[in-house]
Amino acid sequence: MSPPLLQVNDLKKHFPVKTGLFGRKSEWVYAVDGVSFEIARGETLSLVGESGCGKSTVGRAILRLFDVTSGQVILDGQRIDDAHPSTMRQMRQRMQVVFQDPFSSLNPRMRVRDILAEPIRNFGLAKSAADLETRVTALMDTVRLPREALNRRPHEFSGGQRQRIGIARALAAEPELIVCDEAVSALDVSVKAQIVNLLQDLQREFGLALLFISHDLAIVEHMTHRVAVMYLGKIVEVAPRREIFAAPRHPYTKALLSAVPLPEPGAQRNPIILGGDVPSPINPPSGCRFHTRCPYVFDRCRTEEPQLRSAGGEQWVACHLDALPAG
Repeated sequence: MSPPLLQVNDLKKHFPVKTGLFGRKSEWVYAVDGVSFEIARGETLSLVGESGCGKSTVGRAILRLFDVTSGQVILDGQRIDDAHPSTMRQMRQRMQVVFQDPFSSLNPRMRVRDILAEPIRNFGLAKSAADLETRVTALMDTVRLPREALNRRPHEFSGGQRQRIGIARALAAEPELIVCDEAVSALDVSVKAQIVNLLQDLQREFGLALLFISHDLAIVEHMTHRVAVMYLGKIVEVAPRREIFAAPRHPYTKALLSAVPLPEPGAQRNPIILGGDVPSPINPPSGCRFHTRCPYVFDRCRTEEPQLRSAGGEQWVACHLDALPAG
């Protein structure tokens, strides 16, 4: 097997929080607290979980939008978690991002032509002005937008069209990895399907690897190769799409999937209602972080943190139950 494009080893990101009178007391938000996974070339790995579990923080840490607390991020064999800024400039060409809100992530004062030309100029990809123009117009064709729209500004487009521009901007740098941070969550249902289909087509055409961050499990089931489930800064289960949707092993994964509606008319799941609220990432529970809401909790869960272990095949789960029932 060829080595993975991206390796994340025991990644941690803790944010300081000042509390108390005059902010003298410092606490920490354990947003990401020991996350490990790999992404192969041309693969889609979906990172799922409730809001606040640390999904977006993982994506931003991989892109080095901020420094990590500890751990390793390795892109094609080269560590980038502690790379020099000059090295990061070269590495950022190889990994790009599509944000959740295309209106906020596009400069409202720039024409689409300039938005798409900017990364091409920054990374020196065009040999001439004519080559730059060819690349920009080709990007519009790639994301299925009319070339006549190049002189318009972002506010003149619909939300789905703006997201296509965001995807085109990411493609302009000719990346190998794209982080899609809730890239379809702000769109209407029909537009979501169009953008997801576009991403799949682009992945096949350019051999892209995708880290697809989402809480929409119906979309994830349609487009992903593997799924990593996060809860309160930890990955609790990783498995190929078929295995995780057919036979989830972790109690939290089971509860998440029980809330996904079935496509067949009249078909219903038996929803699993979890008690209590998600604990604060400032003061996470000891042992298994899910034990305060888990219907199978026992004494070991409260004191010992479970590690990801093989549950057979390519399925890995972090749970103390020796014989987790599948499904």
